[in-house]
Amino acid sequence: MTSGLGIGSPAPSIAVQDWLRGDRISNFQLGKIYIPVFISITCSGCGPGLARLAQLQEKYGDIGIEFICIAASGQASTADEALAQVDAWVTKWLPNANIRIGFDYSGEMDKHWMDASLSFSVPQAFIVDRDGSISFIGDPDMLEDVLPKVIDGSWRASAEAKNAEKARIAKGESDVSYKALRDRIRAATDIEDWETALSAIEEGIVLFPDDISLRQWHVRILIGRMRDMEAGWIALDQFARTAIERNSEVSLLMALQELFGPHLDYSGLPFAKRISMGKELSERILRLSPQHDAPFRYYSYLTIAFYYHESGDNVRAVDLIERALKFVDGESLPDGEKHEQMAQLLQTLAEYKGEQG
Repeated sequence: MTSGLGIGSPAPSIAVQDWLRGDRISNFQLGKIYIPVFISITCSGCGPGLARLAQLQEKYGDIGIEFICIAASGQASTADEALAQVDAWVTKWLPNANIRIGFDYSGEMDKHWMDASLSFSVPQAFIVDRDGSISFIGDPDMLEDVLPKVIDGSWRASAEAKNAEKARIAKGESDVSYKALRDRIRAATDIEDWETALSAIEEGIVLFPDDISLRQWHVRILIGRMRDMEAGWIALDQFARTAIERNSEVSLLMALQELFGPHLDYSGLPFAKRISMGKELSERILRLSPQHDAPFRYYSYLTIAFYYHESGDNVRAVDLIERALKFVDGESLPDGEKHEQMAQLLQTLAEYKGEQG
């Protein structure tokens, strides 16, 4: 698959089903710069990103530049339900909207803009230049640097633009290969063809060594599905050591989750080695966790508590769960999400205190 939409391409049409904010617009006016930005309510960075785009609209709106957000919903059974979800989300992040926001329920714009440009993640920004052609595709965080160069006409022919476009296309083509690989894995797991799934995952680990989720998938199939404890331990040990080398809290937590999470049966694995590895992972995570916000620290503390409970230090496990409860209780979260997190923590706390039964 190759990119059919890039720098110099004519901008596709505007084809949304509804407008949540601003007047309806059906085409791009020549002589004016437009910046469509694709967002989703399920994207954690899209809410703060929407607020930053509104600030840019305030800065550049007076000189004929218009930002247009194209929003999609999460899982919704009807268009009306999806529209209501997006409207509530927009109101939360931008109560005093000064930016036009379209709702793409059918996915038509997503197909002609995102898919055609090999763009597979949001938020994603496009700049439609004064002649109606695309001059930039990329991360909205790049707009503050790129936009002044588009305005003065120096961007599109620059070496910087050509290099950015080359890198974008290379990443997009890699993303196509990665998506095809994951589709193969999912197709195999759907029919419980674990040998085929395992083969595809092992191929993926070689092709995409930086993708830690493939290593997690590897462990879950070997231990959880195939019950190959010898190969599973080798994969799990390598997963943990890779996480330690990277010293990334996300990677460390994912590895610890596979060592002590409640979703796997570890009875065939070496207990002492698991405890030793869990100790090193937990200590590293605790050193890194103060850098993160409360929701992430809640997950960190809950995961580390699994390790301490199984290692026999139940006092420390209870303390971590109680600290996680304070984080969640003080955090501003949607009612359903907060209720789910609190319920999980309270159930775990009762179990560790021996209050269930």
